[in-house]
Amino acid sequence: MKTFVAIFTILSSLAGWSQSLIGAWQWTETDDNGREIKAVVTFTDGFQSVAWFDAETGAFIETNGGSWALDGNTMTEVPEFHTRDTSMIGKSASFEIEFDGNDKLRKVGQETWATRVDAGEPGDLAGAWLMSGRKRNGEIQERDTSRPRKTMKILSGTRFQWIAYNTETKQFMGTGGGTYSTVNGKYTENIEFFSRDDSRVGASLEFTYELKDGKWHHSGKSSKGDPLYEIWSVRN
Repeated sequence: MKTFVAIFTILSSLAGWSQSLIGAWQWTETDDNGREIKAVVTFTDGFQSVAWFDAETGAFIETNGGSWALDGNTMTEVPEFHTRDTSMIGKSASFEIEFDGNDKLRKVGQETWATRVDAGEPGDLAGAWLMSGRKRNGEIQERDTSRPRKTMKILSGTRFQWIAYNTETKQFMGTGGGTYSTVNGKYTENIEFFSRDDSRVGASLEFTYELKDGKWHHSGKSSKGDPLYEIWSVRN
């Protein structure tokens, strides 16, 4: 995993280079067993996440992410979740980056370049969101997004990742992600990895979505087939 950690350093350090890095980036590596590993990092305004998974089976490997900021060519990030090393949660780390100004980026001194997937388009829902409510028995139950227990969803123009975690206990509850589309009021997720259930990889889930007063109302059925109605608020 040292190679993957080094490459994450490349990408997490690149997250802060102005709006030009907003969107999704990816790369692949081969591990010591000959397995091809895919990694995708998504940058939004102030928040980022990265996930590694088996490129063939979608088996989840690890994820981490949090806030980022840039000063010159030095990016500083503060992880909020980190499945490989929880001791890194809440601690800032800075990295020097290199960017070709278009669709390639890397850590200074590294040979491997990450390739841009999208620049935050065309997704209506691109950005970082926190679950802020659910509808149960016909009633909206609001959730305090400032509490340590969070469910965050980060979307680029074409890719999504959700993460459930606790910043206080450093507990990780689960994650999943892949590609998505928003067409005619329908939000469709195509699952490429899911830490809780690999059997869901390859499935497509369609939901109805609507933006009301800046909040994302999301309804349909969960990956288990249960009905759901969620409300997501933009993360500031």
